[in-house]
Amino acid sequence: MHIVNRELEGNSKGYWALLGGLGALILLGLFAAYNMEHHGHVITGMNNQIVWGLPHVFAVFLIVAASGALNVASVAGVFGKKAYKPLAPLSALLAIALLIGGLAVLMLDLGRADRAIITAWEVNPKSVFSWNVVLYSGFLGFSAAYLWAMLDKTVKPLYPFAAYGAFIWRLILTTGTGLIFGFLVARQAYGTGLLALMFIIYSLLYGTAVYVLVLMTAYLGGQRPLGAEVMRRLKNMLLIFIAASFYATLVYHLTNLYYAKEWEFERFILLDGGLYTTLFWVGQVIIGYAIPFVLMALPGTRDNRNMVALAAILIVLGALAQMYVTIIGGQAFPLQLFPGFTEKSSFFDGQIHQYIPSHWEWMLGIGGFAISLAMVAFAVKILRILPESLADEVADPHAKK
Repeated sequence: MHIVNRELEGNSKGYWALLGGLGALILLGLFAAYNMEHHGHVITGMNNQIVWGLPHVFAVFLIVAASGALNVASVAGVFGKKAYKPLAPLSALLAIALLIGGLAVLMLDLGRADRAIITAWEVNPKSVFSWNVVLYSGFLGFSAAYLWAMLDKTVKPLYPFAAYGAFIWRLILTTGTGLIFGFLVARQAYGTGLLALMFIIYSLLYGTAVYVLVLMTAYLGGQRPLGAEVMRRLKNMLLIFIAASFYATLVYHLTNLYYAKEWEFERFILLDGGLYTTLFWVGQVIIGYAIPFVLMALPGTRDNRNMVALAAILIVLGALAQMYVTIIGGQAFPLQLFPGFTEKSSFFDGQIHQYIPSHWEWMLGIGGFAISLAMVAFAVKILRILPESLADEVADPHAKK
């Protein structure tokens, strides 16, 4: 396998149009953050019951996808799969960019982002939020070291340590993200350690789907060969991760149905939750799992890379629906203080909470996406991230699998 990495030229009108469009979306996101900071969250759809709104849906998706985007690099560096080594630098870069985009949304949504530095010395070991400050920093550090070791041969001894460190840390990071919800006992939907394992599995699907879309866009826009063998491997990854994600979702809901105290919540999500039920069945299950699986498994479409790209887009849309149901739906359903009884008070006890996201929240969330993509688009122009060719005869389809 003889791979030569080169920067993308990035001199076409399409490239500058892409950067310009992403820049405009970033400015809109910053404008939304300014207005939310200046006027307060009263201009959003969030309230005292739904305190994590649409920006958190985007932020958590990006953070979870960041862990999964590193999967390709981990397969190459940790599991020694040579065929994935040419794909590894983009994997590490995308992981860094997605995490930064997600954290940007998170910090700007919280308000007073200027006070984030306080977390450096005000560490609360009993708070999972405090843990995540360390986890995010560690993930960025390991991923950056891994990328450096892949691009600079003079630091080759660093490579195995960075590869294993990034792999272990991404598991810890995603576990911590899942436990943000898993340790919450004040919401009926949360309070289970299953969420940590579920988020690890979901990260593999989300990150790989985003990776496929970025890779195909880079090679299509840069007019570089992208072989069928590379696409076949990535497609098979997606098929496995779809099946694993569906199984994790099934186990989670079957576990809840086993406990009588969770029946009302399961009825809310699965049967009569209105938008949340629609997003679960249509968004998460059909759009996010069923259609992509069929597109990539059927003989008539599985070798069509346009269908693979469509499947990856649907997976991302399904993932956002899944995060919406998990984060917003989990807050909308009230905690059952006294199972079997109805509580009524001026504090919304026993009531389904209402939430309609505002355009400010959409602007901020999409701005976070744009930050991640703009970072990648700029980095592939100035760094030797992408191989000149990933054609079958170059990427070596006969490499040890």
